[in-house]
Amino acid sequence: MLKFLKGVVAGSGTGLKDLPYNIGDPYPSAWGSWSHFRGTSKDDGSAVSIFSLTGTNPQDGHLAAGRNGVKRLRTVRHPNILSFLHSTEVESFDAPSPKVTIYIVTELVMPLSEKIKELGLEGTQRDEYYAWGLHQVAKAVSFLNNDCKLVHGNVCMSSVVVTQTLDWKLHAFDVLSEFDWANATATGPMLQYEWLVGLQYKPMELAKSDWATIRKSPPWAIDSWGLGCLIYEIFSGMKLGKTEELRNTASIPKSLLPDYQRLLSSMPSRRLNTSKLIENSEYFQNKLVDTIHFMEILSLKDSVEKDTFFRKLPNLAEQLPRQIVLKKLLPLLASSLEFGSAAASALTALLKMGSWLQPEEFSLKVLPTIVKLFASNDRAVRVALLQHIDQYGESLSAQVVDEQVYPHVATGFADTSAFIRELTLKSMLILAPKLSQRTLSGSLLKYLSKLQVDEEPAIRTNTTILLGNIASYLNEGTRKRVLINAFTVRALRDTFSPARGAGVMALCATSSYYDMTEIATRILPNIVVLIIDPDSDVRSKAFQAVDQFLHIVKQYNEKGNVGDTADAGSLGISSMPGHAGLLGWAMSSLTLKGKASDQAPVATANSITPATITTSTSNPVLVVTPSTAPVHRVSSSTDFADQPMPPSPTSTDGWGEIENGIHEEQDSDKDGWDDIEPLDEPKPSPALANIQAVQKRPVSQPKPQASASLRPKSTVKVAKDEDDDLWGSIAAPPPKSASKPLNVKAGGAVDDDDPWAAIAAPPPTTKAKPLSAGRGRGTKAAAPRLGAQRINRTSSTRM
Repeated sequence: MLKFLKGVVAGSGTGLKDLPYNIGDPYPSAWGSWSHFRGTSKDDGSAVSIFSLTGTNPQDGHLAAGRNGVKRLRTVRHPNILSFLHSTEVESFDAPSPKVTIYIVTELVMPLSEKIKELGLEGTQRDEYYAWGLHQVAKAVSFLNNDCKLVHGNVCMSSVVVTQTLDWKLHAFDVLSEFDWANATATGPMLQYEWLVGLQYKPMELAKSDWATIRKSPPWAIDSWGLGCLIYEIFSGMKLGKTEELRNTASIPKSLLPDYQRLLSSMPSRRLNTSKLIENSEYFQNKLVDTIHFMEILSLKDSVEKDTFFRKLPNLAEQLPRQIVLKKLLPLLASSLEFGSAAASALTALLKMGSWLQPEEFSLKVLPTIVKLFASNDRAVRVALLQHIDQYGESLSAQVVDEQVYPHVATGFADTSAFIRELTLKSMLILAPKLSQRTLSGSLLKYLSKLQVDEEPAIRTNTTILLGNIASYLNEGTRKRVLINAFTVRALRDTFSPARGAGVMALCATSSYYDMTEIATRILPNIVVLIIDPDSDVRSKAFQAVDQFLHIVKQYNEKGNVGDTADAGSLGISSMPGHAGLLGWAMSSLTLKGKASDQAPVATANSITPATITTSTSNPVLVVTPSTAPVHRVSSSTDFADQPMPPSPTSTDGWGEIENGIHEEQDSDKDGWDDIEPLDEPKPSPALANIQAVQKRPVSQPKPQASASLRPKSTVKVAKDEDDDLWGSIAAPPPKSASKPLNVKAGGAVDDDDPWAAIAAPPPTTKAKPLSAGRGRGTKAAAPRLGAQRINRTSSTRM
């Protein structure tokens, strides 16, 4: 049986099976006979404090007092009293004599003496923190004495512990007892375990065990004396050795000295009530105490007081002890924001305090509150979140942004306030890199498509800038579908000049995402128009963009020439169907060059290809293009002649619809660069060819019929064999007979001296049709006869 119990309890060490907590390292000091350990929960790993008291005799007075302390701590609840979590009593049989150990598990705390050493505060900050701590202990003592009619009996530094938020809390309730004020005639001890209190902490009446005087005294008399002992210990930095040391007031602040002396009055009835100390002491009226007190009763303040307080808080926080701000004020502020009692302006103070934390602490203490605030319907809170997103956005994880933050932020895209729309737009610069491709393509781009036609020009401009910045986070298919349409179709054609400038800059910033076909057919033609923009800034940016994209094209051309020079001469247009559009553009430029110098189009299709790609140094196409292409570009806004546009997938967003419209427009406008290509001039009719020949012939020559009469025949021949010889249209064969013009002359019955006789129209073969048509017209022209009849009717009526 003993072996079984031994296996169950496993002694008083760290292997306790009936205690749902793990016992860790001890602190060097604790109150009385207790030991103070660090500990963790076995369930969730949360940190706790564990107090243990061991006795060899189950009837030991220390164990009895410890059981009293456990009972009192479990039943007495107050914000400034240590929070009770769990307790157990274990018997162990490891030693020759059995041992009994009492365990109390509380919230995580540290002895006050250890925390003061850890903080190392000095000067004004130390006094402010001590004032706040004493203020909390005084409230706990006042609650016990005045509200519960209980006497703690041993208020000192050892009975005070400090929480993680640097709050001071009272514990060590082993001596705690009811104040027996109703039984004034009793002579027995009122405090059953007063023997546990050190003699140096006992007031005179308690040291003499004068219970009659104690019962006649106010209930706070004993604990007010103990509070005076606590004040002496924290300011002197030493543990009280004997009662006479309390007379040394050199370390006591002057503002606290009068109250300190009243707390230690030799007459119990004249000792200062702790409640009066809290209300009237000048020492407790400082910035730290006032700030924390305001935060604790924030729900009782009106909106004007809250707004005024939170506007001053960022500057005030810099003047307060940094550790107290981070461990006390910051949690209070986060809690008030989370539950809606704080104003939106409190977010500025929260983020400023959060900036003093390490990144790991910031993610644990500040980010959860911010994420919850995004679900708030308060527009002021939403504005504050968006205005300061650069301070915390980088700390948000991609999953949190995509699932919890973005769905709430996206509502601002359609807000009626232009200010909120713009803030929402700017926030995407930080949030977009953390969004998934599904959210980017399926949601964000739809909103940006609408914002690019927003009524506010600044929003349209910022939308273009945002697209340029987040282009790298889009997948290749989305970039193909969106970027060029958004920048050229909308941004470059915007009536707001900064929006046009933003479109040019966005194109330059994203130049690496476009292929040569897109640059040559869709980007450069749209940018070149802006070099004559009314706005000088837009013009300068357009010139820079043109230079940049031309440089890209030149580099591409040089690389292509180096790799394809050997095969350049043998390549024709028909053998490169994938680049037919690009070669067509080059052919148009060369043709314009020849036409500009009044040269005949003497180059064939096969002779043009080597001229465009043979050498990498001359680049004749790029040299010619600026002199001709811009002139043609001014007259047409959609001159993408025969350029194969990359296929655009159908899309439900705005740019997808615009892109489809662009392709339809390009398909309908096929003239482009081809409308000025004069490789195959249209052949005139035979009669018109004769007229043109006569116009070129000198009129003074008497017999020009020979050369003129041959043009119709030559024209007819070209019409039949124009595919055999491209030169046939301008070749003049030698005359074979001079009688053909005479035949024309005879057929037309024209005078020999008439210079137009050679090209006169032949006589009609049938004269009946025109005559019959004339008769018909003459028959119909019997209106005068009808008129005469009417006149006759009129004359008959007159008769």
